[in-house]
Amino acid sequence: MIGILKPAAHREAVTENETHSNYTRLRWQVFIGIFVGYAGYYLVRKNFTLAIPYLIEQGYTKTDMGFALSGVSIAYGLSKFIMGSVSDRSNARVFMSIGLVVSALILIAMGTIPFATSSVGIMFTLLLINGWFQGMGWPPSGRVMVHWFSPSERGTKMAVWNVAHNIGGGMVGPIAILGMAIFADWHSILYFHGIFALVVALFVYLLVRDTPQSQGLPPIEKHKNDYPKSFGYSEMHETEFSARDIFFKYVLNNRILWMIAVANAFVYLVRYGVLDWAPTYLSEEKAFSFDNSSWAYAFYEWAGIPGTLICGWLSDAVFKGRRAPAAVLFMFLTMVCVIVYWLNPPGNPGVDVAMLIGIGFFIYGPVMLIGLHALDLAPKKAAGTAAGFTGLFGYVGGAVTASILIGAVVDRFGWDAGFVIIIAACVLSMLLLALTWRAEKRVNLEGAALKELN
Repeated sequence: MIGILKPAAHREAVTENETHSNYTRLRWQVFIGIFVGYAGYYLVRKNFTLAIPYLIEQGYTKTDMGFALSGVSIAYGLSKFIMGSVSDRSNARVFMSIGLVVSALILIAMGTIPFATSSVGIMFTLLLINGWFQGMGWPPSGRVMVHWFSPSERGTKMAVWNVAHNIGGGMVGPIAILGMAIFADWHSILYFHGIFALVVALFVYLLVRDTPQSQGLPPIEKHKNDYPKSFGYSEMHETEFSARDIFFKYVLNNRILWMIAVANAFVYLVRYGVLDWAPTYLSEEKAFSFDNSSWAYAFYEWAGIPGTLICGWLSDAVFKGRRAPAAVLFMFLTMVCVIVYWLNPPGNPGVDVAMLIGIGFFIYGPVMLIGLHALDLAPKKAAGTAAGFTGLFGYVGGAVTASILIGAVVDRFGWDAGFVIIIAACVLSMLLLALTWRAEKRVNLEGAALKELN
């Protein structure tokens, strides 16, 4: 297994005339591979949410469902961090494909084997395992991104790639509606998505390549003459780091990385506090049908596509490569939409859908920028671990809280209390992101000075 996962070996260098054409072709190829692949991961990460209303009808409580759902977030957060370190020393093509295949098989099993949904403990365990293998999606994508795209173009490319999870998450609702229409069985919400994900895994394996050097090409920094600003780049950064160096030299001693990681916990609490409970909230409080709530769920995800692109553009063009100002602005606008969504009385479905679209539009920009900021703060051979570190806080801290705490609070105190928690998370995320504002500006100024000297 270790031999299969190890980084692809360097090939003999191609001629200078071949370098440009090969780079152009392969950059498009690997980008499409990780884009479609990461969208495929979301097909079997969030589809369980749409099955929650049916499981509640069978006698489970919101607290039960929140606990079961937390299995994905707990394992995913830990896996994104730990498997991020493994992915930094693995072949991205194989690593990403294997994780998606296993996740797909788990959801197929949950939809076709009655025992798999017979108790909260069993559902929690299976979703925990699924969450662990879900952690094999982002890190290899980050590895591919930093090896095939240079620092000055990475913000835009990362913003475009990041909408893959909006497309994948948005397809969860329509695929569920299609599965229900074909099979007339709510279990299809689970297994139908798994079948789609298996096809995507094959697509990933066919398209993704590990590093430029594995294809006989020079490092992207040399090819583009574009080097990182935030730390001294050298040939050493083209060698694989030890796990000790990755963790202790580039991740755990990074103060700014700690700040954005904690902020990420609150951003994810907002993201999943709204998204995971939207089908149940709309059904119980706003009298939405299954089809209507599924489409609202999809619109939330798809709205993140233009929102992410605009947020990425603002951080590059308006704020000169600084991530914190754009993230704070978008979190404030997210909070406004959450408040309107909460206070809108039943009988105004257009407002509910519009606010879900607004929340989706604004929340995914900060999600993307925090991940991008993490990539900016570490050498590319430690990129998966740095991004996984912020993901650890986002999922174990934020998404788990959204699942367990909000479910339990709503059961005991009602939906108003749940929304108070979400709004408080908006405020805390803005405060923490604002703390990185000055440090980020200083790093950019130092990078500009170094560029002039060179």
